[in-house]
Amino acid sequence: MSPRERGWVRHVVRPATRVGAVRLVLECAAAGVLVAALVLAATALKGDEYRARVGLLAGPATPEAPQYGEVTALGLPALVELARSPSVLARTGVEAERVTVELVPASGLARLTVRAPSASQAVVEATAVARAVVEADLLAPAAKLRVLDQPDVARVSPDWPLALGLALLAGAVAGVALAVVRHLRRTRVDDAVRVALSASGVRHPVPVLADDAPDLVAKLTALLDAAARPARVVAVDPALTGRAEELATRLPDKAFEPGDGVALVAVAPRAGRHEALAGAVGVLPPGTAVVAVVLA
Repeated sequence: MSPRERGWVRHVVRPATRVGAVRLVLECAAAGVLVAALVLAATALKGDEYRARVGLLAGPATPEAPQYGEVTALGLPALVELARSPSVLARTGVEAERVTVELVPASGLARLTVRAPSASQAVVEATAVARAVVEADLLAPAAKLRVLDQPDVARVSPDWPLALGLALLAGAVAGVALAVVRHLRRTRVDDAVRVALSASGVRHPVPVLADDAPDLVAKLTALLDAAARPARVVAVDPALTGRAEELATRLPDKAFEPGDGVALVAVAPRAGRHEALAGAVGVLPPGTAVVAVVLA
């Protein structure tokens, strides 16, 4: 290939590379947006969840109650199981997985929390569970529990700041993953094609183009104009003969070009090891210049 033809190859390949890079960026951005939207949609579909928290404080049953502190220290940890026991749950109608108890060390204080789909339901159920626990008289006769305050209510789900952060992270990971996969796949295919061409004696750079590229015909036309030779489109796989013939009809007729030899466009399968490409190019007559490989 002459220096003029190599210049035309660079002129065609570089814009194609830029177009491919822009397309890859857009595809990765679209994948990221889609994944982020799915994360936000999954968060929204979970629905609202509220928690009502009420404090329970252990105190002496009477001013003269003996061993109050010891009884409280030994008996208060059982409050965790009592609040989720079948007897308490049966009285209140609350599921065990929605009830949690947190003990404040060395204080005789426990925080009982109930989660529910609405704030009002959470308050009602937390109050009912607290009352049932107090009535169970767990620390009798030395001590007793009392409700410390009114239930404190807060919405815990959906946590939109957290969901937004997770959505952005998931979208970024999806976009990067797609870019890496596409790059590795493209690089692997292009390298296999170049190895096959090198094995068949082709030493000049040959553009590797995708069959579904929207500007495929324009790129091939520019390459054939640079070659200034009669064009020939060859399918290296019999299954691609129809595609090669269709592509040949869309390229300009250069049968009367004054250049010596033929400008060859090889149509090869996208998958495979490309031994057929190496074999087809290796038996070409002298004067044939491979100007492009189209992966179909």
